[in-house]
Amino acid sequence: MALCDYLPALLCKFPALSDTTIRAGRKTIDDGFRGFVRSYSSIIDAAVQPLQVFLNYLERLFVTSPWPIILIVMLVIVYLGSRSLRVTIGTALAMYFIGLFGLWNDAMVTLAMTTVCTIFAILLGIPIGILMARFDRVQAVVNPVLDVMQTMPSFVYLIPVVMIFGIGKVPGMIAVVIYAVPPMIRLTNLGIRLVDKEVLEAADAFGSSGWQKLKNVQIPLALPTIMAGINQTIMMSLAMVVVASMVGVGGLGKNVLGAINNQFFTVGFLNGFALVAIAIIFDRTSQAFGKRLQKHSEVIHG
Repeated sequence: MALCDYLPALLCKFPALSDTTIRAGRKTIDDGFRGFVRSYSSIIDAAVQPLQVFLNYLERLFVTSPWPIILIVMLVIVYLGSRSLRVTIGTALAMYFIGLFGLWNDAMVTLAMTTVCTIFAILLGIPIGILMARFDRVQAVVNPVLDVMQTMPSFVYLIPVVMIFGIGKVPGMIAVVIYAVPPMIRLTNLGIRLVDKEVLEAADAFGSSGWQKLKNVQIPLALPTIMAGINQTIMMSLAMVVVASMVGVGGLGKNVLGAINNQFFTVGFLNGFALVAIAIIFDRTSQAFGKRLQKHSEVIHG
């Protein structure tokens, strides 16, 4: 016998809204959202057009350029960032195997998408993080929003993005940026707030303005933490690329999604390996660069 057999129905059935009320409310919100999108569709299309042009240009540049040039440029960037022959050789081997299995073009599409998403996440995240560090009220407002952004299932981001922008690369890019920008904001805020108060007092004693303190003291000292934010943003961008492939983003994520739908184990494993390899390249390079910045700041301000 169930306990609810002996208790009033009010205690066993939660007093939820009726299905009719829920359907009516849902219909009102959905219809209003669709009406808003229809009314401002031309403005929305004009606003995202520069993003579309930039993304297409970078993707064509990566895909159509001779692979030796792309590989050499990548190795130079990795070496300058990490100053490590081991990381550079590992990058060369990883990209060699990616190309060996016929995934070079897809990897270039993914690299272009990740690059654009990271750039926009940085451009959006650093100013917001600075505002949060300077004004406690801004932090109090933004922190709950970041909590929601970081706990919301990644698939949910696709619903409003697709309703507003439709299917395509730009909607996928916007979803990736929304998913990946919170660590950039949080770590920028944290890095600036962790700057030693005595250093700021010394800057005040020399008559530095607020902008001079930010540019010459706070941001340089917070750079290692900001670099950690960039690292996390890149990792989350690569993770979200697979989900964003559901709305038209190509590259390795599209192949992984196709492998899941068709149960192609080998295809999924190879494309997953390529994504992991690219993520490790970004991770090792950015981490090494951040450590070098940390040592540099310790020498100057130690």
